[in-house]
Amino acid sequence: MYNHSMNDQLLEELIVPRFLKYVCIDTESNRDVSETPSTQGQWELAKTLSEELSAMGLIDVKLTDHCYVIARLPATKGRENEPYIGFLAHLDTASDVCGCNVKPQYISNYNGEKIDLMYGLCLDPAKEPDLIEQKGKSIIHTDGTTLLGADNKAGIAEIMAAIEYLIANPQIEHGPIEIIFTPDEETGKGLPEFPLNEIKSTYCYTVDGGPIGEIESECFNAYKSDIEFHGKVIHVGHARGILANAALMASAFAVLLPRSESPEATDGYYGYYCPMQITGDLEKANLEIFIRDFEKDGIERRLAALDAFAKTVEAQFPGGKVIVKNHPQYYNMRVKIDENPDVLERLKKAVKNVGIEWRLKPIRGGTDGSRLTELGIPTPNIFTGGRNFHSRLEWVSVSEMCAACKVIIELISLKN
Repeated sequence: MYNHSMNDQLLEELIVPRFLKYVCIDTESNRDVSETPSTQGQWELAKTLSEELSAMGLIDVKLTDHCYVIARLPATKGRENEPYIGFLAHLDTASDVCGCNVKPQYISNYNGEKIDLMYGLCLDPAKEPDLIEQKGKSIIHTDGTTLLGADNKAGIAEIMAAIEYLIANPQIEHGPIEIIFTPDEETGKGLPEFPLNEIKSTYCYTVDGGPIGEIESECFNAYKSDIEFHGKVIHVGHARGILANAALMASAFAVLLPRSESPEATDGYYGYYCPMQITGDLEKANLEIFIRDFEKDGIERRLAALDAFAKTVEAQFPGGKVIVKNHPQYYNMRVKIDENPDVLERLKKAVKNVGIEWRLKPIRGGTDGSRLTELGIPTPNIFTGGRNFHSRLEWVSVSEMCAACKVIIELISLKN
């Protein structure tokens, strides 16, 4: 273990300028586009990062045809034979809230009071206890017109700052390091076009979590269900006993989804159904549903329920047809990580070594680490310091970003 004497001021100087630069690049992804990347803005950030990595002196810097950034930092003398350790973060921001023209607000000495934002929104410590803990510290928040993009540009900035620090401090011994930045994580595609054959890491860590100390080694099993509704059309003036309204069929199906098993009604280890988008007209309509559960039997139960709901709607609308198409997105990484316990134990040790109390927390979602674990590279998740992801109330603690950077450096310097 290297004795990291870094202070937060030094780390702020490494992290904050990068983060403020990255969040101003519009990388909002589009889950309705099949190509990878789904948006052109992700190319701008990928090219920026590739240039910065090359300028820092990393080797094998590559930007693939599908916007994956890969770079490597060689081991220090005497540790060349250790396995590669990878660090991964995603380029895109979610499309749930606008990610264009982000105007980050940096507060160097937060006074602990309510922060007024645009559109009548506010960050209120009375409603967000974590904010109170930031009094006297630095935070960065949205102005209320967009999301901030800490998910996952905080992770990118922390990884880049850690590499920059290592290069500036060659006395810190480490094995070979691989950096990977990925497109379209927020679309739930699950690393399409991922260049697995080019990856050298034996194990990885995503830097894509929340509050300080949280580490994650399990996530949802995830499916996307596309439900098609085919109606029977006739002039509405002569519709009695004939018309099967596809738009109404889609609405009826959505209403059958149990409200007690929705995202807003569940937490912890409870799964859910979430209708994401509904479109259509009299003749044809479509409903997109995300289903999530930590256990495979829970997913199977929900998939079976969708089939049952389809039959119910067909019975309610004679002449109409409902087609359910299910697509797996990613699986719970817990099983594979349990088979490789050293990967998680190293992370726990690194967090503890830098003076932070770690706590395991299930991801109520997924990361690219979920898919990478499935592909054979165990990849737990590290906190970033962000809060209120995918919203106009998003903010990040700078001191916790510094803590995440320390954990990355400690992980890198740990000997096998």
